Amino acid sequence: MMISEIKEVIVVEGKDDTRRLNEWHPVSTIETGGDALDESKIEQIRHAYEKRGIIIFTDPDHSGEKIRTQLMEYFPNAKHAFITKKEGQPDHKGSLGVEHASDEAIERALANCVTVSHDIHDIVDLIPCSVLMKFGLLGGKKSKERRAQIGERLRIGYANGKQLQKRLQMFHITEEQLIEVMDQIMEEGN
Repeated sequence: MMISEIKEVIVVEGKDDTRRLNEWHPVSTIETGGDALDESKIEQIRHAYEKRGIIIFTDPDHSGEKIRTQLMEYFPNAKHAFITKKEGQPDHKGSLGVEHASDEAIERALANCVTVSHDIHDIVDLIPCSVLMKFGLLGGKKSKERRAQIGERLRIGYANGKQLQKRLQMFHITEEQLIEVMDQIMEEGN
C-alpha cells in the first residue's frame, strides 16, 4: 500500500532523513538539526503545525526520544511515526536512524501514525505496575528486551521502565490490548 499524499509536514532530525524520505516519496520536512531546539526552530514547526499539521518521525535512539518528548510539550496533538531499532539499522553496523530505513519500514511507520489524545473522555487508565511486572516488563532479566518488543508491536516506540505506563496510556493502549500482545510474545518464547 503506497501512501498517495501526506499533507502534514514531517519533523525529522537531519538532512539525511529528509533525503531518505524524499527517495521514498516526495514529502515536506523540517529538520530539527539535533536535540537543542532553539526558539526559531520551534516557531517554524509551530507554523507547520497550525497550517498543515506535523508528523514527528525521529530516530529510535536516546536523542530521537529526547527530541520527540520536547516536541510533544509544544505540539500535543502532533502525529507520531515510529520505526524500530532493527528497521533503523538494518545492517547492524554503523549509525542508527530514519535515513537507513527501507521503503517498507517508512511506509509502515507513516501508515500507522498515532496521535496522542488529551480529551478527558479518551483517557485510558494507567495499566497497573503489577500487570507490567507479571509480564516481565519491569524489574526482570528480560524487561528491556520485552519493552522493546512491546514498543515494536504496538508501534509506540521503545520506553524505559519509568516511561512505559505513561507511554501506554498516552497512546491509548488498554490492559486488554497489552495482555493480548504479551500473550503472543510469551507463546513465541520471548
